[in-house]
Amino acid sequence: MEYIHQPAREGRNSGGIATARVAHFELNADNPERAAEFYRKTFGWQITKWEGPVDYWLVTTGPDSEQPGINGAIMKRMHDQATVNTVVVQSIDEYLSKVTKAGGTIVAPKMAIPGVGYQAYCRDTEGNLFGVHQTDMSVKG
Repeated sequence: MEYIHQPAREGRNSGGIATARVAHFELNADNPERAAEFYRKTFGWQITKWEGPVDYWLVTTGPDSEQPGINGAIMKRMHDQATVNTVVVQSIDEYLSKVTKAGGTIVAPKMAIPGVGYQAYCRDTEGNLFGVHQTDMSVKG
């Protein structure tokens, strides 16, 4: 199976309605404020507390005009996590350092994926698993 990271494209079904796509993520946290600080320090995301009736923090991962990506939220943990989000970065080594400096841990170190790039898996301060990916199609096995 060949993996090529390409910009997202908007699809339409025969009725002209956009097809199903991931459009938002929610990270579970025992302490949403602490998790917000972790992601600010690690990735430079903009995170603000929602003024609604629940403990919900809105996450902007970057300008929509720069590269494909989605925004989401950090919420109080209500159930076990089943989804792993991967963050694409320019330098996996730089961001793995940021993860540990911000209080996270590396659970699967940087590994080469031939023809794709580098991948690692980490846990944030709330125990959530996430991936860090550096695209580099010149990587050999």
